[in-house]
Amino acid sequence: MADSLLLNLAQTVLEKLASHALDEFFLAWGLESDLQQMNKSLKAITAVLLDAEQHQSRNHRIQVWLEDLKDVLYDIEDAVDEFECEASRREVVKASGNTARKVKRFFSSSNPLAFRFKMAHKLKNLRERIAGIVKLKSDFGLTEGVNSSQVIRRERKLTYSFVDAATVIGRDKDKEKIIDHLLKPVDVENVSILAIVGIGGLGKTTLAKLVYSDQRVKSHFEMKVWACISDDFDLQEVLRKIVKDATGQECTGWDIEKLQAFLREIINNKKYLLILDDVWNEDRRKWNELRALLMGGANGSRILVTTRKDSVASVMATVPPYNLNNLSHKNCVSLFLKCAFKDARDVEHYPNLVKMSEEIVRKCKGVPLAVVTLGNLLFSITSEHEWKSIRDSEIWKLEQNEDDIMPAQKISYEQLPSNLKRCFAYCSFFPKDYTCDEFELIYFWMAHGLLQCKNENEELEDVGLRYFKELCSRSFLQDFDLSIGVTCKMHDLMHDLALSLTQKECSIVTSATQQIPENVRHLLFPNPNSLPENLPVILQGLDGVRTIKLFLSSGSISQSFIQTMYLPRFQFLRYLDLRKSEIETLPKDIGMLKHLRLLDLSMSKIRRLPNSVCKLQSLQSLWLFNCTGIEELPGDIRFFISLRSLTITTKQKCLPNNGIGRLKSLRFLGIFICENIEFLFEDMQGLKSLRKLLITECPSLKSLPWSIKYLTSLEYLLIGNCENLDLEMEEEEGDNQARFCRLETLMLAGLPKLVELPWWLLNSSTTTLQFLGLARLPNMKVFPACLTGLQEIRIKDCELLKDDLSKIPHAPRITIDGKEFSYNPQEGTISLRS
Repeated sequence: MADSLLLNLAQTVLEKLASHALDEFFLAWGLESDLQQMNKSLKAITAVLLDAEQHQSRNHRIQVWLEDLKDVLYDIEDAVDEFECEASRREVVKASGNTARKVKRFFSSSNPLAFRFKMAHKLKNLRERIAGIVKLKSDFGLTEGVNSSQVIRRERKLTYSFVDAATVIGRDKDKEKIIDHLLKPVDVENVSILAIVGIGGLGKTTLAKLVYSDQRVKSHFEMKVWACISDDFDLQEVLRKIVKDATGQECTGWDIEKLQAFLREIINNKKYLLILDDVWNEDRRKWNELRALLMGGANGSRILVTTRKDSVASVMATVPPYNLNNLSHKNCVSLFLKCAFKDARDVEHYPNLVKMSEEIVRKCKGVPLAVVTLGNLLFSITSEHEWKSIRDSEIWKLEQNEDDIMPAQKISYEQLPSNLKRCFAYCSFFPKDYTCDEFELIYFWMAHGLLQCKNENEELEDVGLRYFKELCSRSFLQDFDLSIGVTCKMHDLMHDLALSLTQKECSIVTSATQQIPENVRHLLFPNPNSLPENLPVILQGLDGVRTIKLFLSSGSISQSFIQTMYLPRFQFLRYLDLRKSEIETLPKDIGMLKHLRLLDLSMSKIRRLPNSVCKLQSLQSLWLFNCTGIEELPGDIRFFISLRSLTITTKQKCLPNNGIGRLKSLRFLGIFICENIEFLFEDMQGLKSLRKLLITECPSLKSLPWSIKYLTSLEYLLIGNCENLDLEMEEEEGDNQARFCRLETLMLAGLPKLVELPWWLLNSSTTTLQFLGLARLPNMKVFPACLTGLQEIRIKDCELLKDDLSKIPHAPRITIDGKEFSYNPQEGTISLRS
């Protein structure tokens, strides 16, 4: 399966080699013959990749050949990106006008003649390597083929609840039995422990959620807590999760003594329900340590554990386990039809497909995850040929062990378009049970060049959102939370599948003695502070690394660890995650990482960014969210000509002109937690491509720049918790410049000075505005009459607006303090929806 990713990589490299900008470089330097030969060789190889994939499991030489091909493809992509970096450097120098000499000194390490010589040598080496791979191709007798055409599927709305579909069918009796146990008295210890046991994908977590949200359970227990445990049963981390869910406190930096004391306090003499989801720990000693801390609850407290292993249940439970059975065939069919067809009418229209449903479902062997996965895969596909290909797939015949990836998952993966396969596979770089949001995932994919636009007018962010929705609709992502943006998780079995696809190019570093392959591309550090100081020894020679991602669930990453890594060694790094680190100053040679596309320093102790960071012309995302120690932003921030996403927190009182306002590629700007800032940059009109602007937690901000009116591409505007902000502006005579003409979402919150929506916000957006959210506006009392195109209004804690509902504009969906209202067009009134 992994080499389906290779096909996409090959196609991506071919597209890059065909770029007009690269063509000009090669022509100017007399390297066009190298380009032509590489293109010809790669096309010949790509044509046989599908056949190679079919034969690799039976021919070790083909496996090695494919690995060699992957390495050279990555190296070609790195070389192409070097040309793009050089083009960007030249663009900065050219655009700097009178300051060109200064800018040339800024980039003095880039000598054009030396660059040309180095790249000519590199291209020759790559051409020879490809020629060798092409020569071996003929030895394997591989035949040419084309990628199978992808089926066009109707897009399913992101808000469709796949989890609910699995819970409402066939688990009512299980739910009632679990609830009955939780509510009835048990003549044992005051805290009873029950384990739900079953194979992966059977619906243990779904059942636990169903029980957890039941109204009888809510009223019976004083406190409910949910903690997802997964593979790592580290006591300190488990305590942190429990305390966080119970109180909402992050507990960052808390030691185990403070955590256990606080836990005892919050559960003391309270009847609680604790769900420990996805437990793997079989060490009785570890469990006894946690159990001793949980015994302080009142009589009738319950702990519900979900696990795949009987041995875990025997270690933890105080009562016999609840063994979850497979879903009945009848219920599986009902579940499949609900996922595969739009509605009952569709079911009636396709009797042959319904008949095939019975056969497909039988192969799923009563596992709901398999049923849902295939049902969503076939959603709105009416071709009998496609259904038969799923039913008759050779994958069903493969021998499967208990903990293997399910055939249904493999089939669903195989049906993905090649570009989505890589996006899904790269999700394995996040830990199991990690909650990620669409924003993080989209820019992560973008940093690795996985997003492919259909045309030059399509935005990368829109492509990423389309990919995200598609993976959601096919059940590769689940557990959606729409309260703040869109967050989701990946089912354990889906994560196992993704991990199986990237295991040869990704290393999870847990020890300084482990062997890391030289051709590894991605390094993940799940607990970096535990690694010894001889870390540089195992990092030597890893020149091709593209991802460095550090994970630390609590506390912060030490500065010594980051210094020990010596980041400039990773010359082809695309993605660098230093969140929650203690680093105060980035090294000056950070500017050597010219391929870097995403730098995340959120919630770190960074105080200063060296000006050399502005040499990163490939940087697409710079995240400085909640970096409250930053004294000021670098002076040459305008040189970030590729920057599309920027979040900042700074101690500055004013953001200067000729900085952020010069970032013409910027699509997203977030200004967060700037306690001192009084004024923003006045040249905001330079952000011609800005689509989303968020300004929150800036209590000293007095006004917005007049130029904000001319953000003609802005679609989303959020201004919140700026106590001293006055949104009013004086209208200037003869001001005929274009203003907001695409604004669709407007959210205002925590603005006590706001009395009515200002004219400059509404002047050009009365017909485009779709969503209006207002919260904590104690003095707002007037709505403009010009808002005619609104589709949804949400109002919370705006007392003066609630006094007279007739003030509120008409919209199909109106929510006030959590209650839904409806508009009667005949009477022109708004009333509480029954």
